[in-house]
Amino acid sequence: MCEFCLEHGEGRKWYLEAKNYGGDLQNDLERKMAFQKFINKSAKSGEEFHRQMEELEKAPGFVRRMSRWKTVRTMKKLHYGQIVPIEDVERIFGFVNSIIRTSCLCRRMLHGEEKRYCYGISLGPDGGKLKEVFAPVGTGFTGGPDPKGNEVLSKEEALANFRELEKEGLCHSVWTFVTPFIGGMCNCDRPDCFAMQMSLTHGTQTFFRAEYVAESKPESCDGCRLCMRVCQFGAISYSAARKKSYIDPRRCYGCGICRSVCKKNAIHLHDRARVPAAANLW
Repeated sequence: MCEFCLEHGEGRKWYLEAKNYGGDLQNDLERKMAFQKFINKSAKSGEEFHRQMEELEKAPGFVRRMSRWKTVRTMKKLHYGQIVPIEDVERIFGFVNSIIRTSCLCRRMLHGEEKRYCYGISLGPDGGKLKEVFAPVGTGFTGGPDPKGNEVLSKEEALANFRELEKEGLCHSVWTFVTPFIGGMCNCDRPDCFAMQMSLTHGTQTFFRAEYVAESKPESCDGCRLCMRVCQFGAISYSAARKKSYIDPRRCYGCGICRSVCKKNAIHLHDRARVPAAANLW
């Protein structure tokens, strides 16, 4: 179990605890303002983000380590995530009361485009209007999503959207808005996501791996390599001699996206805790 499961889930998957989707963030002005301050500070252009990351890479080792430690510590308090497979997405949609599709902040900042890959989710008694989370004190966030165009979706519509995005190779994630309040879900890929770039390219872990690890059964694999094409984490390799694909459990983030393109049903997810090579990797 990741540390959030121990701290916020009493030893169970923390993102499947309904209490973590409650209205605390919407009703606590201090927490709202803390998150607004974080978003205003974080919002930046893609060019500025890459420039800062490049400068950090050139810094002395102790500076890099201290900066990464400080960033991860801050993120875990304010806006941290975890990869989740489609089965757990369906479980989450089973108990939330409101699902709203909205603009993705990362894609706006990186590419200057309005792309609706993010979803606001809530147990709020009034339907959990997303604008109350993203614009809590009456002023919009710099560069943030415009709540006027939010689309209210049914659980069935939202799940169908997630399944279609999965076929495109996007992995699913849940995110806190002042931990442990979970207010959003996203569909991420490496070129379009700040968190994935920070974690995978720049070594600053801004989300946990999933509670699962994928395994490919060699006897079922036909070596088509479709799974390699959709893996965002570089966890899948190919044996030219055996004409089979293999998944490295130490690199696997357990998103399960590789399963969606496997025509032979050769890939399955296992609990991370039961895979010794990956059990303590988050």
